[in-house]
Formats: sequence, C-alpha cells, structure tokens
Amino acid sequence: MTIRVLLADDQALLRGTFRILIDSCDDLEVVAEAADGVQAIDLARRHRPDVIVMDLRMPGTDGLTATETICADPELADTRVLILTTFENDEHVARALRAGASGFLGKYVTTDVLLQAIRVVADGENLLSPGATKALIAKFLAAPPPSAAVELPTTPGIRDLTNREREAMTMAADGKSNDEIAKQLHLSVLTVRTHIQRAMTKVGARDRAQLVVLAYKNGLMSPDPDTARPDAVRPGA
Repeated sequence: MTIRVLLADDQALLRGTFRILIDSCDDLEVVAEAADGVQAIDLARRHRPDVIVMDLRMPGTDGLTATETICADPELADTRVLILTTFENDEHVARALRAGASGFLGKYVTTDVLLQAIRVVADGENLLSPGATKALIAKFLAAPPPSAAVELPTTPGIRDLTNREREAMTMAADGKSNDEIAKQLHLSVLTVRTHIQRAMTKVGARDRAQLVVLAYKNGLMSPDPDTARPDAVRPGA
C-alpha cells in the first residue's frame, strides 16, 4: 500500500527537495504541494492524502490554523498531520497537539528520520519522543486548575476501558513505546497495539497523540504524581 503525502511549505525549493526524497521510496508518493495553509486545506479535501507534512509558518493562513481546520473536518478523519518546522519549541508542540497534529519534527532531522516519521504517522502512531510526550503534555495540557483537580473524568468512554486498556493508555501517556509497554506487561506488541487501538476507539481519540492528551486531561496521569487519581490504573487481568 502506497502512503499518499501532501507537502505544505511556502518554500518551493524545499518542497521540491522533499518531493524527490519521498517519491524515491516505493511505499511513498507525493500527491500535491501547497504553498500556504489555504492551499493545504483545499488540496487535502481534494486529494484526501494519508499524511500532510505541514510547515508552521506560511503566509496568510499558517500551518497550525490549517491543521485545526483539517483535523476538525469529519471527511478528513483518516488524514494525519506531521508538523515539520524550524520553529521547534514547547509552545508550538503543545499548540500542534491541541490542533490535532499526529507528530512534530524539527527540520534538522535526517532524511531517514523524516521518511520513517511519515510511515509512523500514517500508521496511526504519534511521533513525539517519550521524553517530549511526557514533558509537553504534562506542562501544557495536563495541569488542571486546583479546583478541578479532584473532578471525575468527563471524556465519554473513559469508564468503559478495560484494566489492560487503561494500563496501556497510561503507559503511552508516560512516554513508553509499544515495545516498552509489551515488555513491562509481559504481552506481545500486537496485543498492546490492540489495547491502544481499542482505547482510542472508546475515548474517541483520532490518534495516539490525542490518546495521550486525554489520559492527562482525565486524571489517568498527572504532572505531579501526588495528585494523580488513586484509581487511575488498576492491575490488569
């Protein structure tokens, strides 16, 4: 199966370089190029790509605004957004996740990392490193106001999770990969992936990045271990 890619960057030379690189892979294909956010939205709706490689800063409608629009469109539910930018900082990463992006990379990455990132995002995984996942989600998305710290989970489906699904979701929010989760729970990677996918379905997460966000927002994880819900993780059967 060929992964169909849309490139969104205001630098034509950079888009051309990325196109040559991506099209050189048998399993990847560039279907369109956009020079700004408006074009990215239009071309996404026209071509329905699997992955959009999105620059943050473009003239007019920027990459974050375009990402919000694309991720909010039900007809583009299967399209993943990979942010690739030179402006890599914590706030940008947090805003990208809130917007619905599935991954975030700096433009300093190697070609191999970029190509693998496209494949990972297309496969429904998030792209942030374990350390970045834990730090960014905890800092920008997780910490509730003091008065809300003891509120019960509000996301539909949270209470429908099995013990194993809850454990897998919590470990993902702690920055662990599927391989690490499998080793810790003494399960196969395929079984872990199944638990993650079922958890995503139950809580309505479009990808692993949103699953991590929801784990923090619903108290399964906390930036302060002393304030985590005591019943957030129960031993799995």
